[in-house]
Amino acid sequence: MSKRPRSQLEQDTPGGVRCETRPQPPQLFHSGDQMAVCGHSLPPQERGSPVVMNEVSEMAENYRKLFQEMLDTLKEKLEAAKIILADEQERMVMMQKEEQNFKEMIESEYSIRIRLITEENEMNLRSLQGGFSLNLTQTSQNQLMEFATNLKEKFQETLQRLNFLGRENMKKLKDSEVRLSEQICSLQQITTELEKKCRQPASVLLQNAKYALERSQSLLHQFLQPAQITDLSLCQITGMSKMLKVLQRPITLDPKTAHPYLVLSEDLRSVKLRNMQRGVPGHPERFDFSATVLGVQSFTSGRHYWEVDVGKAAQWQLGVYRSSTVRSSSGNKVLLTGSLMGTDHTFWAFPPFKRVSLREQVHRVGVFLDYEYEQISFYDAAKGSLIYNFSYLAFQGALRPIFSLSISSGGVNSDSLSICLPHVSPCNDTVSSQPSSA
Repeated sequence: MSKRPRSQLEQDTPGGVRCETRPQPPQLFHSGDQMAVCGHSLPPQERGSPVVMNEVSEMAENYRKLFQEMLDTLKEKLEAAKIILADEQERMVMMQKEEQNFKEMIESEYSIRIRLITEENEMNLRSLQGGFSLNLTQTSQNQLMEFATNLKEKFQETLQRLNFLGRENMKKLKDSEVRLSEQICSLQQITTELEKKCRQPASVLLQNAKYALERSQSLLHQFLQPAQITDLSLCQITGMSKMLKVLQRPITLDPKTAHPYLVLSEDLRSVKLRNMQRGVPGHPERFDFSATVLGVQSFTSGRHYWEVDVGKAAQWQLGVYRSSTVRSSSGNKVLLTGSLMGTDHTFWAFPPFKRVSLREQVHRVGVFLDYEYEQISFYDAAKGSLIYNFSYLAFQGALRPIFSLSISSGGVNSDSLSICLPHVSPCNDTVSSQPSSA
């Protein structure tokens, strides 16, 4: 962004007019190109003419206004560039955390799959009721080892894909950081120059005025664009263990815990939200701060799986809940939240509260709880892929399934959730129009 050489500016003077070097002569300007020329280059009768001086003063004020308007716009762009740069730097940190989180999820899911297939193999051997030979046992073990090897290769490929995308995204973000830093430096330089020029007297302000304006416009036309990175959800873990269906539980809803805005079906497997409270007797376990209901079943050990149809809810929460005397305590929950705003689907996990890299709509969610290994996983049960999982949760006490809907600020809300029975498809999502007794 350096200035043009003085010799070039002199060559740009109309008619090739050049002046000998003189000590600080008065300067006038040709209105056609706004280039400074020495007063000695003008005809004697024009030197110091009030008409010419007025034109110079008027021209300088016009340029001063243009410079000030350009300066205000450039300052806005400078602030926008700083914000985008800060966002890019934050994205780099978040990208590293997200990549690490994906790696942990892949490793956790791999360990779950291995445990479940081992358990499935043991169940198959026991089902033969001791009437199997050593060869059959060896065959089963060989099949298990082959499956484990194939599974490990599949997960290794997913990790390699994740590493590649992570490096590619980080390079894009660093390149964007360099580009934005250069733009910020140029914007800071030109705004400083324009501020100085706006304070100059007319005779000095008009020197190289056209060039300064062109430089400003050139910077103004540069795009401030963040890096376009690849969503890590492309590394989504596909496939679900067949053992999950074996572990599926027939969860039912507990009417004693249902918020007054919720209506339960007669079979206690579906819940619907309405925008008015129903008359229900008070109960110490009833939720009164959110449209939530708990499952009747509670778990203090073992592995458990259930599926929920969320296709008729714009906003929902699923997970597990630990009973506590403080009903509103956020530390009692492990949740997956889904939200549909227009055509945009977003998902959040808690705790800690973080966004899940998944943008596709989910119609049926599978929840898997492994109490001994302190793990909870959420699956897209319809597509057979992992949404998110938690590890090292330090479970204490009994855990119960939790189901929540979002109370709207106005209008009619017909959101509903339905629990799927084991080995039943499609889910029975009929919701009673009358509340069941609590």
